[in-house]
Amino acid sequence: MSPQIRRAFAYFFRACRLRCVECGTKPIFTPLLKIRSLRDYFAPLDGCPRCGYAYERETGYFLLAIWAINYGVGSLIGISLYFYLEWNYHLDLRVLLASVVLPVIGFNLFFVRHAKALFLALDHYFDPHLNDDGSNGSGGSGKQNPPPAPAPTAPQTAPVPSEPAALV
Repeated sequence: MSPQIRRAFAYFFRACRLRCVECGTKPIFTPLLKIRSLRDYFAPLDGCPRCGYAYERETGYFLLAIWAINYGVGSLIGISLYFYLEWNYHLDLRVLLASVVLPVIGFNLFFVRHAKALFLALDHYFDPHLNDDGSNGSGGSGKQNPPPAPAPTAPQTAPVPSEPAALV
């Protein structure tokens, strides 16, 4: 198996366990027994205390995780459940909708943490970012940014004297 595939599987399994995708040891979210508010449940920690990997790069970082992964998987499950119940049990419409909508809402509330962790793993695999000091924490991906290019300078020219303005 190639090193890139092994690295992708490592990130995927770390995300499924809700662990840091870089080092795999510390949790991404507050543990369930220590949750005191809804924000503690839904929001990831600031970063990994072991390797320093930042979980949220900027405001709105996890929007794609919510819309594409969480709602996408929830919708696929809802549609599959609807067709299964409709074809096999021929339920009344109200019972059928309640039998589909309630489990999908419960699934989305449960899966939101995993959707964010999976998005974090995908993003880290395709676009690994480094700490502010230029290191990448515990070494995980091993990529380093190239040194910055020197800033362009303006050519030095002699100042051109301007003609005085005429008073009218």
